[in-house]
Amino acid sequence: MKSIKNIGLENVQAVYGGAEGDLWELVMGEQIHIGGFQSSMDLAKRAGIGAGMRGIDLCCCSGAGMRFLVKFCNVAGMRGVDATPKVVTRGQQRCQAAGLDKQINFTLSNVCASGLPSASADFVWGEDAWCYVEDKAKLIAEAARLVKPGGVIAFTDWIEGPAELSSQDAERLLTFMKFPSIQDLQGYKDLLTANGCQVQVAEDTGRFAPCVDLYLDMLNKQLTYDALRIIGFDMALMQAMGSEMVFMQQLAHAGKLAQGIFIARKKQ
Repeated sequence: MKSIKNIGLENVQAVYGGAEGDLWELVMGEQIHIGGFQSSMDLAKRAGIGAGMRGIDLCCCSGAGMRFLVKFCNVAGMRGVDATPKVVTRGQQRCQAAGLDKQINFTLSNVCASGLPSASADFVWGEDAWCYVEDKAKLIAEAARLVKPGGVIAFTDWIEGPAELSSQDAERLLTFMKFPSIQDLQGYKDLLTANGCQVQVAEDTGRFAPCVDLYLDMLNKQLTYDALRIIGFDMALMQAMGSEMVFMQQLAHAGKLAQGIFIARKKQ
């Protein structure tokens, strides 16, 4: 696992409480994760998530993943946990507008100490967001605490690829993305195993590089004005962010950066 100093929760809250979070949603859609709907459906199907189940989404942002699960997997109820007030408020508004506010609820809290009851969920869910959490050991421990014995922890996340990041690569990437650290496949497997879970799936989805190609293509060919509007028509900032995204693209194509999928079952 690669890590960086001086990046913490307050930095992540600043991103998703401000224009940068809106920019990510413009580029990636309401489902702010690699692969969008396809990725969500793949994760849900492989994890066996379906009708009547109740789950907890850790780092839920505005709740797009929870709305997906209720609408397309017939999940009975979801509780989302996020520490950024802006996205929680936005999520509540979107769930109400969609008529899903009776099935989906939000908790404004640190995901490493949610305060929710132990063994209260059939599954714990996450999509490309746990990379923002500083203490990943505490996060996985909290996920294992919340899920019932026999329940499932299912998530995707940005991870270090098999080619590995150099220290310079990691410093630049983590600084730009406001990640305090980035885990790898084995690291997450070890944490899940240490918390009494049997790992069933831990692999690279192969989606990262083609998706970041798409995002850059859209920004350059279709969404330039929209992106500039969000950041106050600051052309210098736009060029700087574009440069960092190209760097991220290079890392992905070099096998240094990937999207991992993880499915683990808590032992009975």
